[in-house]
Amino acid sequence: MSATLTPAATLSPADYPTSRKFLIFSIMAFGMFLALIDIQIVAASLNDVQAGLSAGPDEISWVQTSYLIAELVMIPFSAFLTQALSTRWLFSASAALFTLSSIGCGLSWNIESMIFFRALQGFTGGAMVPTVFATGFAMFQGKQQALIPAILGMVSVLAPTLGPTVGGVVTQLLDWRWIFFINILPGILVATGAVLFIHVDKADFSMLKRIDWVHLLSMAIALGCLEYVLEEGPRKNWFSDPQIQISAWFSLVAFVLFLERSFYSKNPIVRLTPFRDPTFTFACLFNLVVGFGLYASTYLTPVFLGRIRDFNSLEIGTTVFVVGVGQFFSTIIAARLIGRVDRRLLIAVGLSGFALSLWLTTTVTPFWGSDQFFWPQVVRGLFIMLCIVPSVNMALTAFQGPELRYASGLFNLMRNLGGAIGIATVNTWLQDWTRVHAARFGENLGQYGYTAQEVIGSLAQKIGHLTPDTAQALLMAKGLFGAKVAAQSLTLAFNDIFQVMAWMFLAALIMVPFCRK
Repeated sequence: MSATLTPAATLSPADYPTSRKFLIFSIMAFGMFLALIDIQIVAASLNDVQAGLSAGPDEISWVQTSYLIAELVMIPFSAFLTQALSTRWLFSASAALFTLSSIGCGLSWNIESMIFFRALQGFTGGAMVPTVFATGFAMFQGKQQALIPAILGMVSVLAPTLGPTVGGVVTQLLDWRWIFFINILPGILVATGAVLFIHVDKADFSMLKRIDWVHLLSMAIALGCLEYVLEEGPRKNWFSDPQIQISAWFSLVAFVLFLERSFYSKNPIVRLTPFRDPTFTFACLFNLVVGFGLYASTYLTPVFLGRIRDFNSLEIGTTVFVVGVGQFFSTIIAARLIGRVDRRLLIAVGLSGFALSLWLTTTVTPFWGSDQFFWPQVVRGLFIMLCIVPSVNMALTAFQGPELRYASGLFNLMRNLGGAIGIATVNTWLQDWTRVHAARFGENLGQYGYTAQEVIGSLAQKIGHLTPDTAQALLMAKGLFGAKVAAQSLTLAFNDIFQVMAWMFLAALIMVPFCRK
């Protein structure tokens, strides 16, 4: 019997025909894309969701936070579940439940139901992300394996970038509920394809009887509370808020308990043994830095365009889309070079290029738009894959079997943690440094007040042609002048943040020589 007709159960996944390998990999990569794009698909439509569910401004943020917390818990847990249920049944169940929870989100009747279904969506979607990394590295060898980090790296970067654009377009053309309903058909296809074609390992259901529930609960509390602190900290002035203090304390205590169970449990949920490999540890550190820069820069550009230029979601989406074009070409370059060039050199070039792209935005002005952001974003897209592809390769090529699954979960967790830390940090910097620059403007205006009075007087005179009320014209002029000062303060804060992030990526170069060749 030819290899193409041999029953799946008698073949190792590495022995499958190439066409079948790529079919399995495509199904799983598409499921991963669905899970990642839904992280940010509601970002441009939160106001519509808030109005549709009659939610308060503090409540609506949980539409994002609940998804991120649940996903963060599932990513390291997925390695255990893959061994217990098999890749086939875990992936198909994840895709099916992700689809059902998407329907639940679209049918939500209040904010509480939305938060519940979004948490379920994040939890089930999170299982698909590390699973495809581990399966791809297990199935392919040689030159084909070099394509895996390139393809998955592009999906990891492109999906969150496209999320706000897709969500904004769908909301404008149809309704905000359709940003969840559009998952139904793709989700059904992924779940069905997983059942029919993904036969790469066998289940060990006995593992479910030996779950260390203390280990699982401590991990969930540690990661969930940490994500809550990072998400809500900038809005609640960090540790001045009692809820933030309590969450941080729970996260710390649960993390200590998690470490204790990781080392001494007979059946740990997450094994930390991959960190024994120094190369894997450095790859995780690189992924943490890349996650910080990737998610923070992806977050900052739309915020600038929305708050300074008053761009709508469609205009923002078309502006940031050019990053994806750069990523596409960078993926091809990285895939060709990964087997021929020292990975350390590729990472060094990638970190330097990413730093350059950030430095190009340190001269941003309130008049920057699509044209001015074009080249910095193209450069960012071109070099980000040179950071991601070799770091994925460094992290996972040394492992096999269950160890590969645990390494994949930990590695992907680092990127998400880096992103959460990055967004929280730049949010805090943005608030603090805007106040600093506003205070400096106030000092200078106090010293040279006559110039400011002249500008306000000139504005009031022009507004006086539109209204006969002199007092009203003066009040409007002061308001316009204050808005200009606020915009300049915010713009200078953006410049400072991009500059600090550029230096951070250059500082990460220190780790490169310590990596194994």
